[in-house]
Amino acid sequence: MKESDLYLPLKQYLESQNYEVKGEVCDCDVVAVRGEEAPVIVELKLSLNLDVLLQGVDRLTLSSTIYIGIPHDSKAFKKKRKLSLKLLKMLGFGLILIDTVKNKVDVVLDPSEYKPRKIKQKKEKLLGEFQSRIGDPNLGGMASKKGVLTSYRQKALKVALYLEEHGDCKASDIAKALDEPKAREIMYNNYYSWFDRAGKGVYSLTSKGKAEIGLWLQREGNPIS
Repeated sequence: MKESDLYLPLKQYLESQNYEVKGEVCDCDVVAVRGEEAPVIVELKLSLNLDVLLQGVDRLTLSSTIYIGIPHDSKAFKKKRKLSLKLLKMLGFGLILIDTVKNKVDVVLDPSEYKPRKIKQKKEKLLGEFQSRIGDPNLGGMASKKGVLTSYRQKALKVALYLEEHGDCKASDIAKALDEPKAREIMYNNYYSWFDRAGKGVYSLTSKGKAEIGLWLQREGNPIS
């Protein structure tokens, strides 16, 4: 498929909406005019990518009504539909899906001014994690490869290190020694499979815990102790 294959179905659709339509006008793939309204500009691409977004940004100097037109079966768009639409809203762009086989056009999103709603709970969570994390143990951009040393994992590491040094211990003793009120909760929930219940209120360190805590402690800038 070529980008130009998207043109005729789109042209027919716009003309059915009483627009006069012309292709390749001053570097714009599609320009549609109706009466005194601002011109509608559509940039055609086979996928939603950075190039077409940059083109759209450039077209904002010509009109506030900018659409991106892509094939209706774009796999990249389907895979990240929600985030893609959010990005287009932030840029103020519309989106048109074009089916060249059925000669069908679906206007998924119209251009509009985007005013993101700030969610207080998410902001508080962000700042809470920032303030409670000890040091700066993670390299930005590394999360998908090595995981993230969160403030929760740092607390779990402190508990694990205590068990490694002292052996099986009562949760209340660990909480007191480390001044960590969530010590029992961390061992009980056992998200990382580092802890075993050795008795009533008593916990031990698993073989997985012994193997993994050393790896996490090797992280540069990790002042756990």
